[in-house]
Amino acid sequence: MGKVVKRGYVVNDKIEFTGKGLECLKKAAEDTQYLLNHGYPVKGATTFVGNHYMLSERQRLALARAISPCQDIKMRKEKQLCGDMRGETVHIDGFNTIISLEVALSGSILLYCGDGTVRDLAGLRGTYRIIDKTEQAVCLILSRLQALGVAEAIFYLDAPVSNSGRLKMLLLDVAQRYKVKVSVEVIPDVDRVLEKLSCVISSDAIILNKCKSWLNLMYPVVKNLPDVWLVDMNEKRQGQS
Repeated sequence: MGKVVKRGYVVNDKIEFTGKGLECLKKAAEDTQYLLNHGYPVKGATTFVGNHYMLSERQRLALARAISPCQDIKMRKEKQLCGDMRGETVHIDGFNTIISLEVALSGSILLYCGDGTVRDLAGLRGTYRIIDKTEQAVCLILSRLQALGVAEAIFYLDAPVSNSGRLKMLLLDVAQRYKVKVSVEVIPDVDRVLEKLSCVISSDAIILNKCKSWLNLMYPVVKNLPDVWLVDMNEKRQGQS
């Protein structure tokens, strides 16, 4: 049996994202969204609020990942696909989606955000390796797509990221068990491609702002997993101006 890896696990998360640490973070989230709603840039807003509440770097990252201006949230929800997906082709932000599910399966922290997406704090930084939970993550994606009646799924992987070729082979191998047609594109800049497409699966805020339409695959999958650690970053803020 291979080595067990907890993707995205950080020991201090149990302090910073529970109890008083979480209470402080949620107050900071309210202030951050107020500033974003009034035109402040994300970096400036999270720095200002993070300094005020004396947040850790990890908590500041959570603010930057989870909080968006209300106008952006509204725009994303207007483009979200919620109807029949039978016969459709979906375009998947491969690393983004797979890593978040690996984090979920590891029992590490995930953020439930105002736009309904689930985001992680794992980070990629140009390096990736297949772990003991990767195959299960891929199975969760393909099972959900098959249940929705999706005809074809195109995974996009960033070529500069290590082991993108190995992940491609794993995706194609696992796909043989499902009725969804799967192809994998290993390309230099995934974000630029997805930003122009419809039926996109990603939690990347910039991609969701620019793409033509998107499908929220993560939340319906994650919410049904056992022992998932999902922190709701949307409490008390929806519609705040």
